[in-house]
Amino acid sequence: MTALLDRPQVRQSIGPRPHRWTCEEFHNIGDAGMLEGQAVILVDGEILAMPNPNPPHDSIVGIVDYKLKELFQPGYWVRIQSGLPTALDTDPVPDIAVVRGSPRDYFTQHPRTAVLVVEVSDSSFDYDVGLKSNLYAAAGILDYWVIDVNGRQLIVFRDPIADAAAPRGFRYASTQVLSVGDSVTPLAAAAAIAVADLLP
Repeated sequence: MTALLDRPQVRQSIGPRPHRWTCEEFHNIGDAGMLEGQAVILVDGEILAMPNPNPPHDSIVGIVDYKLKELFQPGYWVRIQSGLPTALDTDPVPDIAVVRGSPRDYFTQHPRTAVLVVEVSDSSFDYDVGLKSNLYAAAGILDYWVIDVNGRQLIVFRDPIADAAAPRGFRYASTQVLSVGDSVTPLAAAAAIAVADLLP
């Protein structure tokens, strides 16, 4: 009797494999309500579950939204937890993204870049200052901020550069940690904002 492993190979055996989602598919299932109530993002084709927002997180997102709308005049749109596809298979759905134009400019598609991205970070801090910073650097986001809720500080990432040793091949050359006594000026705005005004 011929052993099972001795049988001649007619064709390569193909087993089950994970499905890699595109941004279009990701948005379609979201529009269909299949992701309702879930905090999820899409990175490299994988749908990742994020910690559900808590009251401090949502409060700070609202505070930052108000402050940025004071700085950015018509010609910019401050978007909250909305799609921002940075690749065909990646949409990090940032807490806040400031994009050029108005809501009318994005009626049929999400913006693909932003002049400023802000993540409000508590339990996801390591991810936000780590891999997610590489993701935004790879997308060419020039101004990326992480509000450290627990540390009551602001980390500002700027100057994305190619780096073969970094995840996704990019990183930020400039990282600045600001405390509540400091202020920061967005690259795309003319006025400064106090870090204390971004916190409760």
